[in-house]
Amino acid sequence: MYKIAIAGASTLLGRELKDVLSDSPLAGANFVLLDEEDAQGQLDQVGDEITFIQAISADAFDHADFTFFCGTEHLTRTHWSQALRAGSSVFDLSGALDQEPGVLVRAPWLGADVGSADLFTPAVVPAHPAAIAIGLLMDRLQLAAPVRSIAATVLEPASEFGRAAMDELHQQTVSLLSFQGLPRAIYDAQAAYNLLSGLGESAAVNLNSAETRIRRHYGAIGASRLPGLALQVIHAPVFHGHAFSIAVELERPVETPLLEEALSGEHIDLVLEDTDSPSNLSATGQSDVLVRLRTEKPARGTAVTRLWLWAASDNLRLNAQNAVACALDMRRLRPKGTVQ
Repeated sequence: MYKIAIAGASTLLGRELKDVLSDSPLAGANFVLLDEEDAQGQLDQVGDEITFIQAISADAFDHADFTFFCGTEHLTRTHWSQALRAGSSVFDLSGALDQEPGVLVRAPWLGADVGSADLFTPAVVPAHPAAIAIGLLMDRLQLAAPVRSIAATVLEPASEFGRAAMDELHQQTVSLLSFQGLPRAIYDAQAAYNLLSGLGESAAVNLNSAETRIRRHYGAIGASRLPGLALQVIHAPVFHGHAFSIAVELERPVETPLLEEALSGEHIDLVLEDTDSPSNLSATGQSDVLVRLRTEKPARGTAVTRLWLWAASDNLRLNAQNAVACALDMRRLRPKGTVQ
């Protein structure tokens, strides 16, 4: 029986993580839900277990086998050393620790990560969900032919920046429809009905930081196996779900059916019909990355070197699934039985 602490349990990502844990081999664990003081006392649930969210106290992480940080970067930086001293394995979904010495960025679905976690690993950062989605697609395509280059545009949803960003996007939408002034505390720009490659000077969130993190995590989980990534991140006026437009150039011509066969498989749902085109709505609640393949030469028997991928994934679910996969991978390092 494991004990699992979730710090930032009231956040969007914290709630998604609880759902994924409830359907995982760790569902039978004892859970402790932790968060900032303003969330203290909220009634919550993990699986069939009803519990309360607690403030993070001096002994909050005692006897915890795994601690997941799902809140702000500030919350993680403030308390992760406390969890580490208590003997817990630390998983940072906020991305605050990915440049700390000895911390590993991991994506078990891709198999070959840089380094392998051991008893001296201070923390694990589950890779950014956009980096995982792009990495999975490139890993599969290379089964058909080496990839010479890729250029990806990532459409970032409001939920990547938390509940406050979603609330402001909603409030801006309502304000525009009623011809009122726009709230700008989070974006310092009009995010509603708009695509943005950058935000205002006083924005509380930063697209450049998100882009840098995706690129860094892609490089870490690629372990020199994946092609170099040309990347831009655009904020889209949607609440949930990543969408990706990816241009790919192969080293040699490959017929379309072989490319489709390479893309098909675990964690990727290949969409063959235009009427079922991947979207952030169709990806919501899905465990797989949805992808549609397009080539410059539409005839299926024609070999091509250039192609387009239009893909979508549930950013919160993919992040939570990867975090649980990291924990299951680390489970082998936890002591078993009773020490005499």
